[in-house]
This record gives sequence, C-alpha cells and structure tokens, in this order.
Amino acid sequence: MRIHFVTEGTLNEFWEGARMPSCDVLAFGFSGLGEVHYALELSGATSKLEDAAILSREAGCTVVSGCYTDSCGIRRKSAAVADKGRILGVSDMFSAVEPSEFKSGGTIKVYDTSAGKLGILIAEDLFFPEIAQMLSLCDADVLFSIFEDVVDFTPRLMLRADAFVAGVPAAMCGAGIAQVASATGEIALVSPKKECAFTLSTAREYHIVSCRRRGFCRRTCADF
Repeated sequence: MRIHFVTEGTLNEFWEGARMPSCDVLAFGFSGLGEVHYALELSGATSKLEDAAILSREAGCTVVSGCYTDSCGIRRKSAAVADKGRILGVSDMFSAVEPSEFKSGGTIKVYDTSAGKLGILIAEDLFFPEIAQMLSLCDADVLFSIFEDVVDFTPRLMLRADAFVAGVPAAMCGAGIAQVASATGEIALVSPKKECAFTLSTAREYHIVSCRRRGFCRRTCADF
C-alpha cells in the first residue's frame, strides 16, 4: 500500500498546485477539509465532501482527510473517507477527553476501500489502544490516525503502541508530521515534510494466544 501524506494546507490547495501522485491512499490532516457544516453541505452552500470525492476520482485512489464537523451546533473531530469518486462515510472521534468543545461520536468503523481495509483513529482515539484492537478485530489492514498538532512525544509513542497491540501497521498524518509504525511497533517513517510518500506491507500475521484464569466454572447437573 503506497501512502502519500499531505501534512499542511487544504485539500483544494493541494489539488490546484500539485501533480496527482501515484498512490493508493492520499492522506490529509485536519487542515485538509477544515470546518464542515452539515447544514451547509446539504443545502449546497458548500461542497467540501464532494470535493474529497472528486479528488479521489481524479487521483484514482482513496482519500482520507480530517475535518471539524458541525451538526446542529454540536462540534466533533471527524475524518472523511472517499474512494474513487464516492464518499464512503465520515467517522467521528470516539473518545473526547474533557474539557473540550468537541463531543464524541457513536461508532468506530473499518472502511473497505480499493486500497484495502482502513481502520480510522481520530485525534485522541490514538491514546486508547483498545480502539486500535477493536479495529484490528474488525479486520483492518492498516490503522490511519488523523491527528492535530503533535506537541510532545506521546502521539508518536502511542502510534507505535497501537500498532503493536493491534498487530497491524499504523500511519499518522498530523500537522507538520507524518509517521508510520510497523506491526512490531518499530518506526518505519517519520517526516516533517509538507508532503512525503511511503510504501508499507499489509501482510497479516496471526498468533495463538492462550491464558489461564479463574472463573467460568461449569458443573454437570446430576438431576433436574
């Protein structure tokens, strides 16, 4: 899977000023779509989600972009996924850490795209390995983390941790940084460039994990 990261600027700025890259996934941070108001999208006053779909068609790939969605005044950190001309959906951050002006969404989702099955981690979702594990159990080939400003080492560390506990590679596109971690938790790429590309392997590994624990005691009834 070849990923092209765009860590600065909007989706339209990239579209107008760059040659279309040869890639399977084109990833943007939260600056990609910026503010998305569902009421304005539905009325036709704005067309940001449509722009993402058209870009995915023109580039012939899957587009993943962060955005701040507004639904009747309720703001959420979200990510839109488009694949070769179609909007597959918009996922919301599952874990909002208080205090925050943003609310959490209700579901997590693995997107079945032409590039493979993508599990989306949005902003602070990265800090909860159980979410990465759920996405892995739902058959994700790779985890995509859409992040904001990386102000300390924690997001970079947690990306590696999530990849390790989930057993799948993980990629992060944030403000001014792109990072990829292998399923072993090792760093495969860290780049501060505005644009960069990386090809990762999505080969699957499975292991039998057994454990010993108390409970689940069952007895056969002698009579009824």
